Amino acid sequence: MWHGIYGHDAIVERFRRTLATGRLASTYLFVGPSGIGKRRFALQLAHALLCTESDDAQLEPCRRCESCRLFLSGSHPDLDVVGLRPDKSELAISQFVGYDDVLKQEALCHRIAFKPFYGGRRIAIVDDADHFNLPSANCLLKTLEEPPPQSLLILIGTSPSRQLPTIRSRAQLVRFQPLDTETVERILVDEQLVTEPQTAGRAAELSEGSVERAVELADPEFWTFREQLLRQFAAPSAVRLARSVQAFVDEAGKEAAQKRGRLRTVVGFAISYYRERLADATDVHRDKRSGTGSDEPTEAIIGALDACLAALEQTDRNANLGIVIQHWSESLAQPTTGQLSPNAF
Repeated sequence: MWHGIYGHDAIVERFRRTLATGRLASTYLFVGPSGIGKRRFALQLAHALLCTESDDAQLEPCRRCESCRLFLSGSHPDLDVVGLRPDKSELAISQFVGYDDVLKQEALCHRIAFKPFYGGRRIAIVDDADHFNLPSANCLLKTLEEPPPQSLLILIGTSPSRQLPTIRSRAQLVRFQPLDTETVERILVDEQLVTEPQTAGRAAELSEGSVERAVELADPEFWTFREQLLRQFAAPSAVRLARSVQAFVDEAGKEAAQKRGRLRTVVGFAISYYRERLADATDVHRDKRSGTGSDEPTEAIIGALDACLAALEQTDRNANLGIVIQHWSESLAQPTTGQLSPNAF
């Protein structure tokens, strides 16, 4: 564990080797599932690199120098952090270049070109990099093409495929892996995100390595709905499934981001269910080859999984949620033809 960050020690060592050889890139793209510590890692890396008393290659900030004190107070002049605004579904142009001469002084592309106040770097972290649109990405492009001296830019997303090619090609990729179940459970308990150990263990098992997802799964409301959903998966009716999922998603609130997050969790329930079905079917086929067992419709299960993955992709692309739910439900009811058609969106 590196400064309270679980599961990413190999990446810490990678950066230490890079710094020891003086080969730190100007731009990095951190990718991996949400809720596994990428943002916390980026902030701790910035802390270590902005420290004026410690050796960069050690990645161990002293926590005593003026630079460290400013970082810990959240007011370091050499660090900028931007991310998706609560009421927005895309990163805004104004976050990078501003609207006018006054706001430009507060925008990221303007500030990262300043000479550092302390130490030798200015660092900018862009969270939610999956949510660039073409105009905001183009605003950042000149900074990526001609990075200012002594600057470091860290973009945080979930997958390289969700980044625009102009950004992906100019950043060094760092892949973060999901946390193991034991680590997720430990974080839930140690940070008091879940009060009951049994609930923490159950949520961790279904979290797919994401603390964020585990916290959602610890909500009793999710477990009640999950039990209802699993019963519907056993004999899916497209109309009934679509209605129940739509109602559950709408209960998340008025914000589109909240609804999309809840739909991702619901589809995650389905993926876990069909993966277990597929594992059982594989065992059945193995038994059948040895003289026991019976046929299991593995093609139907694979079709259902394909439909789930397609629903996640369309959700992340900001497709209309009602249409995604409708076509996903229809696909699960007919899983042998269950891939969502791109024409549906």
